[in-house]
Amino acid sequence: MPTLRSSLRPHSSSSPSSESSPLQKAQSDTQGSLSTSVHSINPPSEERDSEQASEGDLYSVSSDEESDFEDSLQPNVKKRTAKQPLRITPMPKHRKKGFQTDCCNGQREAEPSSANDLFDAVKAAKSDMQSLVDEWLDNYKQDESKGFLELINFFVRSCGCKGMVTPAMFKKMSNSEIIQHLTEQFNEDSGEYPLTAPGPSWKKFQGSFCEFIKTLVYQCQYSLLYDSFPMDELISLLTGFSDSQVRAFRHTSTLAAMKLMTSLVKVALQLSLHRDNNQRQYEAERNKRPEQRASERLESLQKKRKELHEHQEEIEGMMNAIFRGVFIHRYRDILPEIRAICMEELGCWMQTYSTSFLTDSYLKYIGWTLHDKQGEVRLKCLKALKELYSNRELIARLELFTSRFKDRMVAMAMDKEYDVAVEAIRLLTVILKNTVGVLTTADCEIIYPIVYASSRVLSSAAGEFLYWRLLCPEDEARTGGGREQERHWSLHAQRNFFYLLTAFFVESELHEHAAYLVDSLWDCAGFRLKDWENLAGMLLEKKLNLSSVQERTLIEILVSSARQAAEVQPPVGRVTGKKGLTAKERKLQANDKVKLAEQLIPLLPQLLTKFSADAEKVAPLLQLLDYFDLSIFCTGRLEKHLELLLQQLQEVVMKHSDPAVLEASAHALHVLCKPEFTFFTRVDFTRSQLMELLTDHFKQDLNELLQTSLLDEDEIYSLATTMKRLSAFYTAHDLTRWELYEPCYRLLQKAVDTGEVPRQVVQPALTLGYFSILWTLAHFVESAASKNQLLSLKDRMVAFCELCQSCLSDVDPKIQEKAFIVLSDLLIIFSPQMIVEGREFLRPLVFFPETALQSELASFLMDHVFLQPEDTSSGHSYFEDDEQIEQLHHRRRLLSGFCKLLLYGVLELDAASDVFKHYHKFYQDYGDIIKETLTRARQIDRSHCSRILLLSLKQLYTELLQEQGPQGLSEQPAFMEMRDLARRFALSFGPHQIQNRYVVVKLHKEGIKFSFSELPPAGSSGEPPNLAFLELLSEFSPRLFHQDKPLVLSYLDKYLQQVSQAPGPPWGPVTTYCHSLSPVENPAEPSPQNRLQSEKSHIGGSYQHQKEDSSSSSSSPSSSSSSPSLPSLPSPQEESVSSTSSSQEESLQLSSIPPTPTLTSTVLRNRQPLRVVGKKEEEGSSLELVYRLPISRSQRNRHSGALHLGVPPDLPSPGHGSPLTCLRLMEEDEEELRILNESSEEWQEADQEAGSPSSLSEHGLDLLDTTELSIDDIRTWKR
Repeated sequence: MPTLRSSLRPHSSSSPSSESSPLQKAQSDTQGSLSTSVHSINPPSEERDSEQASEGDLYSVSSDEESDFEDSLQPNVKKRTAKQPLRITPMPKHRKKGFQTDCCNGQREAEPSSANDLFDAVKAAKSDMQSLVDEWLDNYKQDESKGFLELINFFVRSCGCKGMVTPAMFKKMSNSEIIQHLTEQFNEDSGEYPLTAPGPSWKKFQGSFCEFIKTLVYQCQYSLLYDSFPMDELISLLTGFSDSQVRAFRHTSTLAAMKLMTSLVKVALQLSLHRDNNQRQYEAERNKRPEQRASERLESLQKKRKELHEHQEEIEGMMNAIFRGVFIHRYRDILPEIRAICMEELGCWMQTYSTSFLTDSYLKYIGWTLHDKQGEVRLKCLKALKELYSNRELIARLELFTSRFKDRMVAMAMDKEYDVAVEAIRLLTVILKNTVGVLTTADCEIIYPIVYASSRVLSSAAGEFLYWRLLCPEDEARTGGGREQERHWSLHAQRNFFYLLTAFFVESELHEHAAYLVDSLWDCAGFRLKDWENLAGMLLEKKLNLSSVQERTLIEILVSSARQAAEVQPPVGRVTGKKGLTAKERKLQANDKVKLAEQLIPLLPQLLTKFSADAEKVAPLLQLLDYFDLSIFCTGRLEKHLELLLQQLQEVVMKHSDPAVLEASAHALHVLCKPEFTFFTRVDFTRSQLMELLTDHFKQDLNELLQTSLLDEDEIYSLATTMKRLSAFYTAHDLTRWELYEPCYRLLQKAVDTGEVPRQVVQPALTLGYFSILWTLAHFVESAASKNQLLSLKDRMVAFCELCQSCLSDVDPKIQEKAFIVLSDLLIIFSPQMIVEGREFLRPLVFFPETALQSELASFLMDHVFLQPEDTSSGHSYFEDDEQIEQLHHRRRLLSGFCKLLLYGVLELDAASDVFKHYHKFYQDYGDIIKETLTRARQIDRSHCSRILLLSLKQLYTELLQEQGPQGLSEQPAFMEMRDLARRFALSFGPHQIQNRYVVVKLHKEGIKFSFSELPPAGSSGEPPNLAFLELLSEFSPRLFHQDKPLVLSYLDKYLQQVSQAPGPPWGPVTTYCHSLSPVENPAEPSPQNRLQSEKSHIGGSYQHQKEDSSSSSSSPSSSSSSPSLPSLPSPQEESVSSTSSSQEESLQLSSIPPTPTLTSTVLRNRQPLRVVGKKEEEGSSLELVYRLPISRSQRNRHSGALHLGVPPDLPSPGHGSPLTCLRLMEEDEEELRILNESSEEWQEADQEAGSPSSLSEHGLDLLDTTELSIDDIRTWKR
């Protein structure tokens, strides 16, 4: 290495101690060190690059052999003879040139404080980076060896390594040995290092680290970089670190090498510019006449050219060493962060020095990495390409790359990661704007549907692509007109935009709602979409001859753009991510509402006049009033337009009977009729006139109907239309002063009594009566009413509910459904919930339905909701399928209303069995609603809910038994569906066994009772008719605790003793149920019945005394009526340990504590009563004492001697007839864990069922067990 020559900058004459340097400032400001805040990776546990073992020599270019281009990377860099070749691979080093002789003997070690000062200064980033680099350069010029080691140790410290490189190590060791030594000192357990460490102190470290490298190269580019700075040693060391198996070394050194390369590329670019300038000066001087030519200047320019050429070769050598030594291997690194760094910096090189790097030999790396499996890496590639394609001067050099990788770039528009897809569409937009004919129609058709995507960022990117592809004129698409030019577009160009937009929406047939298309174009074409005056002018102009579909589309675009400007919110279902509006956005919103009102208020009456006869067009136009700043009517002196608007509103109401138009008209009048407006009196007068007109027509036609039933169709249609208009206005306006309740009540009473009232008028009559009651209740809530008034309202409500109850049995299904909806809402409103939140004075209005009404509501649900699905596989058109979907939504609303009645306590909770028993059969249609109801019911009363589930199964079983009979019942398909339903019910308990322990055992008990509730005739050996119910009950067995299962078997045995069975094979349901309660199936057991006898002998009862002596080994125990005295389960109300009652016949006694821990030898020694086990079999305490001592199998082997000491020699060997057999039940701890795991897996598998509309709610939100485990339950568990 050449010795240090004089620097171009003079040295500072001030003493280093005279003022505080950046290093000293950083040292004083920085608290802590890397060793206490950053933990590194243990080398044995590091990720290893899968390709490192096969890379071999770093000069190899094997990665370039499979190039997709004609040319490959052919490095041809000449070295200066005065310099040594760059050492890329780790190799033993010789004595460095330029190092002081006092370092040669290795006596002086590098001081760690200098490296720490530099690292702390960069980490703190509180001082100017240029000052920091200048200070290090001053130190380097004073002592080159010390300064260079300080820089090396700075990189080592930046990797998170505690080790240091000493002068002796640097002199005697090779790079590989140094890295190996540092790796051995990299013994931290954590995987964090400065580039990945969390916390505010490390947040800006990467930026400061990269800025330091950039500044270092910039400060050295004119002197030290070519003179004495050992750049080859630094590059060689970084190359070795980048090949390390330690992630921290590899990541940090790759980042440093890539940033160093980026800085060198900028230096190379400057050298290239200087060389070109020097060449021009030299040619100009040489072309002069001989008498004018200056030989000294020619020599100076030639010398300068030679120097620049040498510098260029040296920089190119450095860049080639970094590219081949680091980039070639690390762009395929296993760590995605490293691959992303390589792609990002490669893009920077191509943009900075396109002459050398924008070639196919380098572009292929970006093309290959477009297929990377990590979205972060793909995103960096797309961003690099977008910058390249944005420069039109570089487009020609990208032709080969575009033809090779265009399909991949188009396909990435459908990437699974939104940010990658957004960047891909933006790249395609840039390509579209800067090239001609590259993207075909087929390529663009892939992008068009994305404008309707749910993500707003993605749809906006696709909207911009659509705008530049189809909706923007050719001249602007190529030149990108300015904002001022866009604002002053001609009338023809603006109308052409709306024509193209309408044509795309209609012809593409991608979506039914233009609101999503408008939202996608809002960011790029919002200024055009806000040209409401021009758009309305197109609708009013007759010369354009627009079709009905075009007019409807333009109206929808007009309303959608007005809503977008007024609400500044995307349509329903589109994700935005913004939480609120900024001050600038709020100001723009207010200005747009004023502009919208000023442009459309004069035109809206004309639009209503033209389209007043078309319901599909006039209804959206009436919605525009929601987005106006209505104060413009007064401040802008637009009263005459208000008069025209009110007139048109009246005409629209009198012309139409469509519910959508009437609701839009009522809402528009409600928006105008607000007391804060100065024109309130005028609007209120118009509303009164309209209501007077409608009520007069209604009462006149009603009197004729009540007097005589012989009305012609026109009179019936007139009455029905008038009532529909009144009911639509009653939803938004208080019409109490027109007293519509009494006429409607009389009409409904006649309809119930005689049935001669046309069905067209019954539905609006129900609506009018319903809203009359609600408006009266609203008045009573606002102003405290007297008790007599409340009682009068309740009498009216009760009488109206009786009429609705009578309508439930009407012949017309629509009248039945309307009556059911009105009844459901009224019962909810007048339920006990109405007195909460300080409304105690409304208690007289609380109403509870009678049993007959509850039964009729349940019957209606069965007849109108749980219908057999029709065959929709063939013969149905698009409109028929759409109608079926609407009917399904309507039935779902009916079911939701009934479930609310259950959960609010209006109906008895037992009525939920009519809903729960259809859970499996109608899971696809109503699964989410029933599941949510089941969850809420369990929250109300867990024990009651389990009884309802069992009741549902009983009802289904009884119905099937009556239809099919007891023979072969379990083989019926309907029975298989019942088993699936029972499995779903069992899964609904969730994995929380402690909370559900009491209710599950109670469910088994009630199920066993039901199975033996009907016994066969006396003397008969046939099965009980309900015995097959045990197979349904077996689905709940995995929810039992392990120690509860034997006791349930003993409870089953008590009922089996009451039934006599003929000799032969055991009953199938009993076998299935016993297997479900057995933790381990023993193939050595002869039959389930014998197994049951052996289980009950050591579980449930005391042993019958035999006539033989108790010491006889042939005595076999049998069960009796007595059972061991055990603690009972916690009650559902208290959830705590309590004692059981003395009634052994009716209650199942279980242990309420979880399995006890494994006993130690000390505990075994303290349990002295164990010795009484073998004294006498007659003692009832023997079985109890053994049962209370759960011992694991390992402990039994460990303490086998102690156990044998407590057993007399004449005790029978453990078997099915031995009391010690009960120990086996308490030893299967591992089997119990297996059963619990299987139960949890069944629960998870049920939640992951696919192919149903409720899958979103099941995957996104567990509706059944959102509150299964409360704080009190956790405390109980811990106790």
